[in-house]
Amino acid sequence: MKIREILTAKRPTLSFEVFPPKKEDAFSSVEDTALAIASLKPDFMSVTYGAGGGTSRYTAEIASRIQEKKKIPAIAHLTCVSSTRQQVHAVLKELQEKGIENVLALRGDIPEDGIVSTDYRYASELVAEIREVAPSLCIGAACYPEGHPEASSVREDIARLKEKVDAGVDFITTQLFFDNEHFYHFLYHLREAGVTVPVLAGVMPVTKTVQLRRAARMAGATPPKRFLTLLDRYGDNPAAMEQAGIIYASEQLVDLIANHVNGVHIYTMNRPDVAEKILSHIRVLL
Repeated sequence: MKIREILTAKRPTLSFEVFPPKKEDAFSSVEDTALAIASLKPDFMSVTYGAGGGTSRYTAEIASRIQEKKKIPAIAHLTCVSSTRQQVHAVLKELQEKGIENVLALRGDIPEDGIVSTDYRYASELVAEIREVAPSLCIGAACYPEGHPEASSVREDIARLKEKVDAGVDFITTQLFFDNEHFYHFLYHLREAGVTVPVLAGVMPVTKTVQLRRAARMAGATPPKRFLTLLDRYGDNPAAMEQAGIIYASEQLVDLIANHVNGVHIYTMNRPDVAEKILSHIRVLL
């Protein structure tokens, strides 16, 4: 089922994100994890993609297993920063052969070696390519509520995002954020710019201090003082930090749902137990 059809529901949707294994010998355990999260019956699940290979060859397989074994629609991530046009076409063919109808089109992070593809510079080019060669696919895109770390301003970032939407994007999912006000302000500016596709709010329960550092760097997210207080108080107590992180994320979700978001997207970090605890706090609200 296509995500754009799911998003026509008159209630906020719930989706979970998982990442594939880095090595083949970990495939079975990651599959079990993904299926355990799928057992929570979200509206759909997304499976991430490693730039330049690596985990990318397992993305379609994990997404396919989720659909076949749990009957949960899946969306496969696809990055283009290190991919040739031929590689992208091959991935799209594989997705369609496996019955995957949804793809999240991303530029991806610049590799540490700095080697990038000459076929694609921006995600908007990837979106246009997918729309041309695989027009039946539902296409999602990513956005940054506080602005892309490489953008000179939020206004410029929104202009680039609108280019992606105009190229054929059906819905948008945000990178994680810790302050809902950033999301609400961003959404206002999106609508002001004429971006009207559904926007899913991405939230990650931070259960370890190390997660915060990486998440803030990759997503350009600024933790508010209230969250930093949690780190100061519970950062050295793993069990307490996990509980505090789950409660903080749950409170974000309660507020987002109360404000009629299109949907909430949970970055699970492949933790079925965390996903289940989050769901227990918002199940009735959904």
